[in-house]
Amino acid sequence: MILFTVWKSEHQYRGFSLEGHAEYAEEGSDLVCAAVSVLALNTANSIEAFTEDFFRQELSEDGGYLKMEFPEGVSEKASLLMDSLILGIQSIQADYGQEYITLMFKEV
Repeated sequence: MILFTVWKSEHQYRGFSLEGHAEYAEEGSDLVCAAVSVLALNTANSIEAFTEDFFRQELSEDGGYLKMEFPEGVSEKASLLMDSLILGIQSIQADYGQEYITLMFKEV
């Protein structure tokens, strides 16, 4: 299962992480893992390309872990991109179920 965690502080995004594999299908054919990965990586790339926001990022080589932190908070543009990411994750969760992906919000 994929655990997708979003950190917020006083209604401002502080980061997100995703851990694990959905195990919806065999490796290389897992649509849930692929969809979550594309959304998360595109969000990271978009924040880097379209904002001036500072962030730290960690990735695992096997693709089972991504962490992105915003120690200085996020701009309005980055916040919109994060809203879009969460909407996409919620849609995947609604379509495929919580047995493959869990979305958590944590106040930090």
